[in-house]
Amino acid sequence: MNAMNSPAAARPDYDPGHVPVMRNEVLECLAPRDGEVYVDGTFGGGGYTNAVLAAADCCVWGIDRDPDAIARGETLARVWGEAPDGTPRLRMLHGGFGTMQDMLHTAGTDHVDGVMLDLGVSSFQIDEAERGFSFRHDGPLDMRMGKAGRSAADIVNTASEAELADIFHYYGEERHARRVARTVVEARKTTELKTTLQLAEVIRSVVPSDKSGIDAATRSFQGLRIAVNDELGEIERGLEQALALLSPGGRLVVVSFHSLEDRIVKRVMAAAAGQEPGLSRHDPRSMSRGKKAASFSLLFRKAMKPSDEECRRNPRARSAKLRALSRLGSSDD
Repeated sequence: MNAMNSPAAARPDYDPGHVPVMRNEVLECLAPRDGEVYVDGTFGGGGYTNAVLAAADCCVWGIDRDPDAIARGETLARVWGEAPDGTPRLRMLHGGFGTMQDMLHTAGTDHVDGVMLDLGVSSFQIDEAERGFSFRHDGPLDMRMGKAGRSAADIVNTASEAELADIFHYYGEERHARRVARTVVEARKTTELKTTLQLAEVIRSVVPSDKSGIDAATRSFQGLRIAVNDELGEIERGLEQALALLSPGGRLVVVSFHSLEDRIVKRVMAAAAGQEPGLSRHDPRSMSRGKKAASFSLLFRKAMKPSDEECRRNPRARSAKLRALSRLGSSDD
């Protein structure tokens, strides 16, 4: 069995809840093979993992900081059972993918044949009103992926106006960040902001409607979610650790959903492939440093995007970008 087999072979008695974005493209890039070990660093509903386990007689480590995702993974682990040597085909680790190297080392694994990451918030978290990620339904202003630490409500009700403006501007890329921050600070003087709809209405009162149809609160909510979960820092840490874990011939496949994520992925992969920007033949210092020998190779230069058909089926896929690289050398080395 190989990676080009259809993921329709996935176990019918497990429902991941949704088809993950660019599933077929992720499988093609990861190219799972019999006997190899992979990491799904953002397990979520287990859609990618289920497809990988169906594509080859391999094993997967599933990682997620959401305890609900760990419970879903344990269900899927029972579905797939054990490899011939008695090793569970799926093993779950509770934590952020930014600590995957330490978690895997503790579990007795220092090298893997592939890592896949689906960045951002999962569909499960968006769809659960009580998690507070979306303003489509009213819910507590939470947004914590791991259900621990400072919540969105904590930040909104205690952060300074300047801190809020930075969150909305840098993480949400909201053009009206200062205006939003000022309005939030004024609003919380009257009443504590506790729910998603409360905050959304405050934001909508000062942000003009977008011609594209995007809700006026979308960017600010994105910025707040990223801040609550330190998502950009997690991506930086996770990418570096994934690269360190890959065996020769191993592949890293990453799907991102907005420019902040994709910029980090593009930069880290380019540097790993020896294409780090900034070296100039007109700068003697950069020439004397020389070009660092690359340990990785990009599978393709430009980000892969979902098909028009997938975007029609799943509007969330429209902003997705897939990038991938492999460690130089052969898995037989």
